[in-house]
Amino acid sequence: MAGETWVLAEHREGKLKRVSFESLGQGLILAEKLNTDCTTLLLGHEVENLAPELFYYGAKKIYLIQNPHLKHYTSDGYAKVLTKLIQEKKPEILILGATSQGNDLGPKVSTRLKAPLFNDCMKLSINEDGKLEAERSVYAGKARMRVKGKGALPQIASIRPNVVMPTERDESRSGPIEKISVEMDPEDIRTAVKEFVIDANMKIDLSEAKIIVSGGRGMKGPENFKILEAMAEVLGAAVGASRGAVDAEWRSYSAQVGQTGKTVTPELYIACGISGAAQHLAGMSTSKYIVAINKDPQANIFKMADYGIIGDLFQVVPALTEAFKKHFDS
Repeated sequence: MAGETWVLAEHREGKLKRVSFESLGQGLILAEKLNTDCTTLLLGHEVENLAPELFYYGAKKIYLIQNPHLKHYTSDGYAKVLTKLIQEKKPEILILGATSQGNDLGPKVSTRLKAPLFNDCMKLSINEDGKLEAERSVYAGKARMRVKGKGALPQIASIRPNVVMPTERDESRSGPIEKISVEMDPEDIRTAVKEFVIDANMKIDLSEAKIIVSGGRGMKGPENFKILEAMAEVLGAAVGASRGAVDAEWRSYSAQVGQTGKTVTPELYIACGISGAAQHLAGMSTSKYIVAINKDPQANIFKMADYGIIGDLFQVVPALTEAFKKHFDS
């Protein structure tokens, strides 16, 4: 029997992020293949109340690590605790979400342990040798690369949000919680969280949104994003932006989709006035369905789109919004 498969639960402002349940679903599949246990790690301060929800989504066991210095995520604090725990318990696999937190934490833990890291994966499996095999998007989404681990353990992998379905929620599930105490020296933590600044325009986290409506240079100004916000309100979507729109200071960096922004994998991505530069395509090309709205029939975004509308977005978007309203009201 191999070592345990671990899944790190991610939470913010007292709520578990959806990627935690997706990572857990993937961890359960891998653990079954390895004939081992799947354990969820819950780090933080006063977060025991989040444990039942993890059990509802299939967690078999939870390691609960609580400390005042873990109240807010810091790479120093989390990396130190996670590294020590791995050295003591020696898991086979560690799965994180490929979020801003996971992409920061994974490399630090990997470097400290000299362990292999599979970052931003689209698919994970166990090969014939019982080792982790990962499929990753490369070359701005133009190709997929398959990589596999060798002898070093643990094998660390981060899963891109929205590519794995969580286990069906069942409130009858429960399990054991093992509380692990840790001692932390404040001097070991070189960064401190002073405050959280929430973008008023970011009602839904881009990385976890199932539908995203994004605008580019074709929006012509920050005031015109209100038509995208109106559509997003009807669809329950997040509003994103291209790098061009962000560089022009029409939207904040937190809304940027692309190679230097956020990589997203929604079920539906609606690109409005976005030309389709490689930098942007790298961040959204793995969306399940892509709809492009652009008045230029030669725009590169149409090569990637499943559906394209050639027309003035200032006429097309409001018309679509009204059509969506009628559909949902009927």
